[in-house]
Amino acid sequence: MSNHNADIDAFTSTYDWLTDAVRGLDVAALTWKPGPGKWSATEVLVHLADHLIVVSFRIREILSGSQVRLPAFSQDPWVEGQYGNEAEVADVLEGFRSLVAYNARLLRRLSPADWEKEAINAKGDRVTLADVVRGFASHAKHHLGQIDRIKAAESAAGGLGTTAAAREGA
Repeated sequence: MSNHNADIDAFTSTYDWLTDAVRGLDVAALTWKPGPGKWSATEVLVHLADHLIVVSFRIREILSGSQVRLPAFSQDPWVEGQYGNEAEVADVLEGFRSLVAYNARLLRRLSPADWEKEAINAKGDRVTLADVVRGFASHAKHHLGQIDRIKAAESAAGGLGTTAAAREGA
């Protein structure tokens, strides 16, 4: 049983944070981009789902004691290559929710020593499993700010894709 309950709670909360961030937005608002080369809210969600897949692998690689450098990934080509802006947000969030829940069940089984296991990340730095889990929650929070900025820019541009309930904060 893990003594990293706060880390696990933050990790599992990422699903609720993302769901709340896009609640009330219609397809036009979700797929609106603030400019060329910028992501839409949908693409941010796709990126975070991709990142969670990579984090899931990193967690298991650390637990296995592997000496292989933890992988990075090419976020922009991944989002673009899978036509991320065409994804159904409900499907992205459901996949995200399932993977968060699956990983959380694993994290709850870990011993304190497991949380301190280390690996080398793609930058060459030593990281613990706890660092990886905390880092994902922090990364998700960063992207919540990005979603907020996208929503504000979309609203300022005419707000055609935001429902009245979302504009009123419901």
